[in-house]
Amino acid sequence: MTNHSETTGSSENGDVPGPATPGGTAHPPYGTPGDEHQITLRTPAELADALPYLLGYRPEDSIVLAALRDRDGRGRFGGRARLGIPANADDWAGAAGQLVHGLVTGSERRGARPERMVAYLCQEPARGETGREVMERLRPLAQKLRVECGALDVPVVEALCVSAGRFWSYCCDDAVCCPAEGTLMGLPGTSVLAAAATYAGIQVRGSLSELRARLLPMENAAAHEQEAALDAVAMTVVSRILDGTGRSDVAEETLDLAQRAMRRLTEAPPVSGVPAEDLRDDQLLGHDEAAALILGLQDRTTRDRAAEWMEGDEARPALRLWRALARRCVGPYGEHAAAPLTLAGWVAWSTGDELEAREALAMALGADPDYLFARLLHQACNEGLDPESVRRCLRTERGDRGGPGGGVSDGEEQVGAPGQSEPAGDSCAPPTSPGRRRRTRSVASADGVRRRARTQDRASGAKIGRPRTPAGGERPGVARTGRTRSRASGTAATDRMDACAEGAVRGEPGTEGGGERL
Repeated sequence: MTNHSETTGSSENGDVPGPATPGGTAHPPYGTPGDEHQITLRTPAELADALPYLLGYRPEDSIVLAALRDRDGRGRFGGRARLGIPANADDWAGAAGQLVHGLVTGSERRGARPERMVAYLCQEPARGETGREVMERLRPLAQKLRVECGALDVPVVEALCVSAGRFWSYCCDDAVCCPAEGTLMGLPGTSVLAAAATYAGIQVRGSLSELRARLLPMENAAAHEQEAALDAVAMTVVSRILDGTGRSDVAEETLDLAQRAMRRLTEAPPVSGVPAEDLRDDQLLGHDEAAALILGLQDRTTRDRAAEWMEGDEARPALRLWRALARRCVGPYGEHAAAPLTLAGWVAWSTGDELEAREALAMALGADPDYLFARLLHQACNEGLDPESVRRCLRTERGDRGGPGGGVSDGEEQVGAPGQSEPAGDSCAPPTSPGRRRRTRSVASADGVRRRARTQDRASGAKIGRPRTPAGGERPGVARTGRTRSRASGTAATDRMDACAEGAVRGEPGTEGGGERL
């Protein structure tokens, strides 16, 4: 579940042990199945301290639910889900219902229905507001969460508000353990749980805003130079992509350029700190080079071939490159970020980083809500599915071409009406049937951009700009013929990739890419 750029995740992996102890009432300890070392959490303070370790980051402006289930006489944390707190209180009931039902039904699909729930509300005070005032203001939201959980027979055993370095319990009225002024949170990394998590290799990152900063378009002086480069390159690259005879040449040039950039990133000397790493990568990528890569990746066949760099020594430099390209999708080219963001999310998920995967894929949907590959991957990642089925699909496509240097099929150029989006085909089904033609994405559909610009409020404030119209010319990426528009990159192999991703979401068997059964 996601409210556009906001991420939610539910997972049965990386659980952190602990019990729920509302109001001083003892409950069985909750622990991680199969873990040799377990920690017992018995107080609201210990539950508050556990939150970053449950998610892998420190949530901001968030509703978080953690499911609890019993196994072998011991209670354990199960799935978790997060949603941004709606600014309008009228939306709280809908958000509470969405989050609770999503987590419970998702857990049921995995065969582990929650038996209890712990709820967290995390929000920093506004100007002139105190942490206690935040807690009181959010009390109706906490009550709505308890009502929604109770309606599904999953009682909330503890509900905490975390604000201004303190926490409050909505379930405990004992002034000894839960004073009215709140209880100070411990210093990060100083608790027994923090020590155990460090020993177990569990990392807690900063906030989601810090993670998003690595993927957001740059806003410095270089952004104007990058936009000018995109304008210039679009005039030639887009027309070549739309031309059936030139598209395979653009694909080969794009992939070759990406591989050279990846080698450059691999050979770069290491630096200390995430901001310094991103700055180094930005300096290693020229504006014209980035523009050619961004526009070349708008072709779905090229994108899917780039997605094959998902494991081994290729994965890390590929992820760094996709992040850097997402940061270069500036100004009116914001919608173009869907391709590099989807690739970044896919590589992160393939290599086990579900947190960055969910965030990158959610941001890809914020850039282009109709981007099918991102939507399917986001759903599969949120549901805790195994990415191996999609990896097998990509390996098969790569093998069918005879390895990394295989050619790109031009395919048949498709023609569709303005505003049409990618099809959500049957799970891993053959992409075409007699008498039927697949609709495909345009490189930059002007009508689609206008439609998404009207609905930009749904994308958590992300503004989608219109492609710039050069003087005396068509908008980049649009080739008009009467009332229709030529659509690039409609190959059968690409449609099989989207169908393969859909098959991973549904968990259904099917045939794709040379007959491998998933």
